[in-house]
Amino acid sequence: MTIIINGKSYEAESGERLIDVARINHAHIGYFCGGNGICQTCYVTVKKGSELLSPISDSEKALLSDTLIKEGTRMACLTTVEKPGTIEIVSTVEQVKEMFEKNPLQLPGYAGKMGWEALVKFPDTMQLQSTRSFDLWQLLSDIIGGIGSALQLVVDALQPACPAKAECKIIGHIDSANTHSQLSEATEPRAKQGAQA
Repeated sequence: MTIIINGKSYEAESGERLIDVARINHAHIGYFCGGNGICQTCYVTVKKGSELLSPISDSEKALLSDTLIKEGTRMACLTTVEKPGTIEIVSTVEQVKEMFEKNPLQLPGYAGKMGWEALVKFPDTMQLQSTRSFDLWQLLSDIIGGIGSALQLVVDALQPACPAKAECKIIGHIDSANTHSQLSEATEPRAKQGAQA
């Protein structure tokens, strides 16, 4: 199965959550709760292939307004790939980025709309969240894993912007044990240049 996330094509397996396909492929879909349906930052708009996804669950109905559902909004952590075909989604983060680049004056209206849609569903959201139980250790593990993935996205995003390859030695996946040494290596050429000046 093919899934297009923010304009880039990836392969997916039946039963995979959209958030997991994005994480595995380092595609940017925002989330903070580790994909547990708490933070509501993994909104995506389905542009193509909605019939190939899992039906909207009661949890999604409690978190998404009728307006957002009609517009094709889904929560990536609560939506799975069910049938073969091509699915195209755009994350909310990508939509905001495009607005900022093309017409930043749209941002206040968009922020107001999203705030209103969240407010409309606030009672349902609170009721849903109050009845859920979580494994605290698993939740913390998911959140920490999500932070690591987010840091990797930042590193990947910054690499093409580096002015000189000698200054861009932060390559590969972030590993908390050696991140400090990688960052030190990356700044050494600048320090040497500063000393020579």
